[in-house]
Amino acid sequence: MNKIDELDAHNKAILNSFCYHLQVEKGLSENTLESYKRDLIDFLSFHEKKCETITAKEIIDYLVNLQSLGLLTSSIARKRSAIKAFFVFLSEEEIPIATKTTDIPKIKYQHHIPDVLSVREMMKFLNSLPSDSALGMRNKAIFELLYATGMRISELINLTLHDVLWDDAVVKISGKGGKQRLVPIAYQSLQFVIDYVEQARDILKKEKQTAVLFLNRSGNKLSRMGVWKIIDNHALKIGLKKHVSPHTFRHSFATHLLEAGANLRVVQILLGHSSINTTQIYTNIDKGFLIKEHRLYHPRG
Repeated sequence: MNKIDELDAHNKAILNSFCYHLQVEKGLSENTLESYKRDLIDFLSFHEKKCETITAKEIIDYLVNLQSLGLLTSSIARKRSAIKAFFVFLSEEEIPIATKTTDIPKIKYQHHIPDVLSVREMMKFLNSLPSDSALGMRNKAIFELLYATGMRISELINLTLHDVLWDDAVVKISGKGGKQRLVPIAYQSLQFVIDYVEQARDILKKEKQTAVLFLNRSGNKLSRMGVWKIIDNHALKIGLKKHVSPHTFRHSFATHLLEAGANLRVVQILLGHSSINTTQIYTNIDKGFLIKEHRLYHPRG
């Protein structure tokens, strides 16, 4: 289904008129036109109301949401530009709107965002991790899983073997406040976790009885500081000039999905930013839709 078909008939008709205006009167290229359309579909889907009733505060809320998910400032500025052009069009067409175009805030560019890696930098980090030892296989599985799911480091170190739904390629994550969510795992990343469990975990576990997924060399649950040290050592080894932390993987996960065109609400659910409680996760959210979006837009999908 074309993503524009996800909009209600009213917003779809107005967006189509705007795109026609950009193509015929402004003479924009096909690539630029598609970029505008994609950004506006995401914006209008986020609010789920008639476009002319959207207020300046609601536009700001949307941009703040993008920022909180880790989207690059340049990308937020591009989306803001599309939104403003759209509302200028509505105004010129004499469609009454609930906001003034002058109230749409400008985006201040940041030249250095240390907490987000580009896709190339992320692949460099992941692909250069050695996996010729039990600890190496564990480390590889950890960072592939962090990037594949966007989970917090506190969520990762508390995972058990029973939290991974192996046949479905999905992980059950216990987040803040005891809320649970289901997040798909990119197939390439899942294989590294499987390799770790099948070939390395028992070596680290020794004689201990534990269901904890990721263990240290003593067979105990890995600590947050332990993961930090692994990241620091490897980033230094491969010459990454950005500061990399466990949260970098979470921000990069969100940024790369949004950059590729994933639905903002889906990314929020995957990150656990939603207020949806445990029961609703299992009854009201279409797991198949989440998996489809994740597979479609994640670089490892």
